[in-house]
Amino acid sequence: MAREMDGKVVVVTGAARGLGQAMVELLVEEGCRVVFADLLEDEGRALAERLGVSARFRKTDVTSRAEFEALVDYAVGEFGALDALCNNAGITDNAFARLLDTDFDAFEAVMKVNVLGVMLGTQIAARHMARRGGGSIINVASIAGVRPGFGFPTYRASKAAVINFTQSAASELGEHLIRVNCICPGNIPTEMGAFNQAGPGMEDQRLERIRGAVRDARMDWQPLKRQGSPRDIAEAVMFLASDRSAQISGQILSVDGGAAATDARSQIDDIVAARTRAEAQ
Repeated sequence: MAREMDGKVVVVTGAARGLGQAMVELLVEEGCRVVFADLLEDEGRALAERLGVSARFRKTDVTSRAEFEALVDYAVGEFGALDALCNNAGITDNAFARLLDTDFDAFEAVMKVNVLGVMLGTQIAARHMARRGGGSIINVASIAGVRPGFGFPTYRASKAAVINFTQSAASELGEHLIRVNCICPGNIPTEMGAFNQAGPGMEDQRLERIRGAVRDARMDWQPLKRQGSPRDIAEAVMFLASDRSAQISGQILSVDGGAAATDARSQIDDIVAARTRAEAQ
């Protein structure tokens, strides 16, 4: 983008690794000054040190109003403005069980991070943006929230809520020239998005079998036969944070190789079945 973002100030949550790390790296590369947040303090500080003077890390619990307000105030204090916020922080319960066997033990935790965190961040950032004439807010959901489907009921519900909230916020905040949009990642090989979290004592060889089985199953269902990467999501964030999207608000952008256009129930069924077979070997 030829450093069109020079001088823009952006806050990114959930950015010590994975999708958020790629976002911060690209934003800094394109000339932004970035404050990013996570609970992973060691990884966050290491990333900030590597990226230099244009990046600041602040340990933040996005479910705490006081901590999110402190994060935004810190960004404004350090860099003098707030042009864009990406609400990227999110968790999943990795409930591989079917609905009738799901215990919902993680329901409150998932909803607090994935939904309340997005709502708090949007409100707090929008108050700053409204006073200075506008800005861009980008929420990260998932293709799991775009269409109903098989499995992961709590995670699906949380991401569907983010999508609905995004469009509701866009309808309210447009009068302040604040754009609110949502990105829905699909098949991206991060720790959270790979259906492959290691159980207690799981050996590396077994974990790699699971990763391979899940990777193959996901690609089978993706129309575009290209493996997505965190950088692909970062490019979408860059576009929505920039002036190139000045007339875009209330939109849901799936970055998924066309996966949301397929049969969502069967896709997840196949992925979970592949994972189960690999785990049992």
